[in-house]
Amino acid sequence: MKYRLYTTSQKAWDGMFKAITQAQKSIYIEMYIFLDDTQSTHNFLGLLKEKAKAGLEIVIIADVVGSFSLKAVAVDELRAAGIEFIYFSHWLHRTHRKILIIDNKVAFLGGVNIEEKIRHWHDLQIKIEGKIVIPLLKSYAYTYRIVGGKKDSILKYGKMPLVKKIKSWITDNVPIAGRLYNLNDYYKEKIGAAKTSVRIVTPYLLPPRWFLMVVEDACRRGVYVEIIAPNNTDIKILNKLNYLNACRMAALGVKFYLMPSMNHAKIMLIDDEEGLIGSQNMDVLSFGWNMEAGVFFRQKKLVSDLKKIVDHWRDESIAFNSGWKHIKWYDKILIDIFKLFFPIL
Repeated sequence: MKYRLYTTSQKAWDGMFKAITQAQKSIYIEMYIFLDDTQSTHNFLGLLKEKAKAGLEIVIIADVVGSFSLKAVAVDELRAAGIEFIYFSHWLHRTHRKILIIDNKVAFLGGVNIEEKIRHWHDLQIKIEGKIVIPLLKSYAYTYRIVGGKKDSILKYGKMPLVKKIKSWITDNVPIAGRLYNLNDYYKEKIGAAKTSVRIVTPYLLPPRWFLMVVEDACRRGVYVEIIAPNNTDIKILNKLNYLNACRMAALGVKFYLMPSMNHAKIMLIDDEEGLIGSQNMDVLSFGWNMEAGVFFRQKKLVSDLKKIVDHWRDESIAFNSGWKHIKWYDKILIDIFKLFFPIL
């Protein structure tokens, strides 16, 4: 699998914009936040309209909640240019994925949305090339079908059988027949089988109960478990919940490191031998309700490159000192209240 890693939103936009410019046949996008406010440097909507007028097949699936601020006139202009633009709107379910597929040969996925406010965030987006794009196309075809898409050029990928690869594969949490890897099952299996270390990067920390159980088991087995998160997120109400959950997980033996700036990446490293880059946050929505996608891999060079990124972020971080015993009583009540609605610790 050929790849390239991007460690900020703006760097990822550079790569995505260049790939769209070079597209010859088709451009497929599935994005949680897809807005038109990055035009000063990355006029994605303008470029997509140009490519559509040049005859390329372009389909955009944008989440109706995440992309709520996208102006109706902008959507009308995209459709007028010949682009199929569909909102993903399925009750409590969201598509939280950040996918770009070019000419069915090159793809981007990870944590990077298209929105001005995230321009300077730390994040991780991976560009992949080769046969690994085929299972991602199959997953995209599923989303396209459930939102009412009719183009056989896309739907046909949903019917393709997949051959399991050894060193890299796509994992998601959509109910596709013949799916090889499910996101939840992947986390359970890999953390449960870890021998030396589990390293995770996540912006939000509201994990489901099963995650806490497998992490606690790993710590009891002597596995080093580390989580890197931002000290302050973009969602202020979650800062206290992040802190409370970090305190209680630290009591289990998890080591926490807090970055001084916003980091939106979603990463897992197992035993420094296998890695996962995706769109999933460490919360019950990502594992239980949202459409998510990631790529896992055992390629030594890619694992090494990912480890260097995680090491660098940890070096920029401050080690977290658990203060659970000193937390005020009303904060403990707050987390008990949240347990009524979310299966968090």
